[in-house]
Amino acid sequence: MSFILAHLSDAHIGPIPRPNFSQLLNKRLTGYMNWLYKRANQHAMSVLADIVDDLKNQSPDHILMTGDIVNIGLPAELQIAEEWLLSLGSPNHVSFTPGNHDAYVAGVTELIEDKFAPWTTSDETGPRFPYLRRRDKFALIGLNSGVPTAPFVASGRLGSQQLERLSQHLAQMKQEERIRVVFLHHPPNVGGASLLRGLEDAAAFEEVIARHGAELILHGHNHKPSVAYIPGPSKAVPIVGVASASARHEGHRPAASYHIYSFNQIDKEYKINVIRRGLNNKDEIVSLAHFDL
Repeated sequence: MSFILAHLSDAHIGPIPRPNFSQLLNKRLTGYMNWLYKRANQHAMSVLADIVDDLKNQSPDHILMTGDIVNIGLPAELQIAEEWLLSLGSPNHVSFTPGNHDAYVAGVTELIEDKFAPWTTSDETGPRFPYLRRRDKFALIGLNSGVPTAPFVASGRLGSQQLERLSQHLAQMKQEERIRVVFLHHPPNVGGASLLRGLEDAAAFEEVIARHGAELILHGHNHKPSVAYIPGPSKAVPIVGVASASARHEGHRPAASYHIYSFNQIDKEYKINVIRRGLNNKDEIVSLAHFDL
């Protein structure tokens, strides 16, 4: 099987356009200060550009971008993010799902859905999320875990409607004998993130996967590569996290990287090969790891 899937996340595109006073009369104030005195030194747009150039050189069939494309959800930021997504690839070639930094404050959700609609278009009618895209033998299912939260809280939530539709999509795609790849911003397993940073309904998500299964679940948010497994109806399902796509070496998390996935069918099962490419200590983009799921 020749289909190649690329995954990157947490671009945190900067610098943040200068907000006006009224835009800072909410959680954005703490987020803006955090950017000025911390995150601006941890994320480099030159690193992000190198990551994207290297990713494109791998010629993936499809690219997944799992959120935190911006920092404090300013309309001016979202405009920049829209232009960046266009540079990443056509909406038919790239799928996006929002993170908590995209949906930073109440009132920005509709703007997110409007700006990023081309990259979240579903094959199915109904609510925007979760959306379903059939590509080759694959079913790409994008969930939205980005919801506005209080200051110093970075948790996410799916809600009962998304979980119900996810259940329906997984069952339908199983009948179609497709490889089901679920992707979202927050790690969806219980304990997948620290206090006040995790998915609030992770237990309910795990119940859906236990009933219907999936071949692969991808997320960002933690700014570090990770692998976990949760029960499916017949076998454990891998959950893979990716580092930030713009993180410097000097940051508090691992340096920037992204993942490339290939799939090999063995009888009715699939072996998933993962290549992690990213920044080494010489600021070069190289292959950092190569493993099977």
